[in-house]
Amino acid sequence: MFSNKPFNPGNPKEKESLAKDKELSQKKRKELEEVATDTLRRVIDNMDSDIDLEKLDSFQKKQISEVIHETLNEVLTEQNRHLSQADKQKIIRYVLDEIYGYGPINSLIHDPTITEIMVNGYNSVYVERDGKITKTDITFRDDSHVLHTIEKIITPLGRRIDESSPMVDARLPDGSRVNAIISPLAVRGPTLTIRKFAADPYTLDDLITFGTLTREIAQFIRACVKARINIIVSGGTGSGKTTTLNVLSSFIPNKERIVTIEDAAELQLQQEHVVPLESRPPNIEGKGKVSIRELVINSLRMRPDRIVVGEVRGGETLDMLQAMNTGHDGSITTLHSNNPRDSLSRMETMVLMAGMELPLRAVREQISSAIDLVIHQSRLPDGTRKIVKVTEVSGMEGDTITLQDIFTFRQDGFDEKGYVMGKHIPTGIIPSFMEQLRAYGENVSTQMFQLPDVPGFDLNRRRG
Repeated sequence: MFSNKPFNPGNPKEKESLAKDKELSQKKRKELEEVATDTLRRVIDNMDSDIDLEKLDSFQKKQISEVIHETLNEVLTEQNRHLSQADKQKIIRYVLDEIYGYGPINSLIHDPTITEIMVNGYNSVYVERDGKITKTDITFRDDSHVLHTIEKIITPLGRRIDESSPMVDARLPDGSRVNAIISPLAVRGPTLTIRKFAADPYTLDDLITFGTLTREIAQFIRACVKARINIIVSGGTGSGKTTTLNVLSSFIPNKERIVTIEDAAELQLQQEHVVPLESRPPNIEGKGKVSIRELVINSLRMRPDRIVVGEVRGGETLDMLQAMNTGHDGSITTLHSNNPRDSLSRMETMVLMAGMELPLRAVREQISSAIDLVIHQSRLPDGTRKIVKVTEVSGMEGDTITLQDIFTFRQDGFDEKGYVMGKHIPTGIIPSFMEQLRAYGENVSTQMFQLPDVPGFDLNRRRG
């Protein structure tokens, strides 16, 4: 709840001194928690139950702040306690965060440098900054406090979490992705994970600045989207797939009708003609569930020019492939995988999950016919995210889907600061769909695909 001094034991005398400091710090922290909890309870008890906190104007919020200050002074007087002005401000901020925000993690949610918040239990909160995970000194009071924060997030969305439904996916008002899981599945208590998104969606120029891709790759994939090439964005957890999907979707012409399908709506498309659809979990009676697959099937009746699926995980993959093969070209989706070849293997497995008894060759023919390009993204050891493969699905050879890398990222090692050294390079392969790019007016120069004179670059490794 409140920050605590780090304990770094040194020699025996320092260790004894630091242990005493830690004990005093924990005692003070407990005191602040008790005062803050009592103050919050009294403020809530005296607040009008009909008040809508989201519609308060600045004057009303100022009044509530004054009430909190007065209540805090009353609590301190009754308990005969004396706190510094700084400690009082901490308590007031804590009460405000509980009333208007999401409790102890409210400051983390509003910190633009943090990309992920991981609550592993009431006394264990981690964050990700610049691709690096670190533990914070923020804590909750107990498991009930974490559960209260989870319910505060999901209740406005009509979602629920309890013993009969102990997992939930949701989103914050800014589109940030939320996952929560509680006991009996979460052994150490309620667990909350928040994947934050920038208030202003990242643009292609941002990704180029970050080193995620080069201008040549950017020019190529922009042309592919405009020319209605079917694209899969693959990668591991936290590799930046959704960010890349957002950027790719931004290239879709404004005149086209786009239907987006997600578990929790998080895509931030800027076009005018967008129809966002979101799956729905079952209600308390176990009814009313609407799956991604049902939404994909329904989207075909909505006259879409493009279908964008946030992520395929199961039987909906078959319906997505059929849509791509029946006139809904230019569709885009993401999936989890380790490399482009694994992406297609996973798609085979997910198609079979649809319950259709299809021969494996027929499934592979569907995949090779539907998918034109796989953009594979990775989070590297230094925390940076990069597109490491841009791979064309070139067809079938016997029973095998053939792939060929168009661009690849060659890692050369690490610098003295631990950052990955390397560069994006073309493989010399010219995509087979160049005529389709030209047919849509995309004049992509073949020079960008020319094999560079890079020592040690192995042509034989260009195939997926």
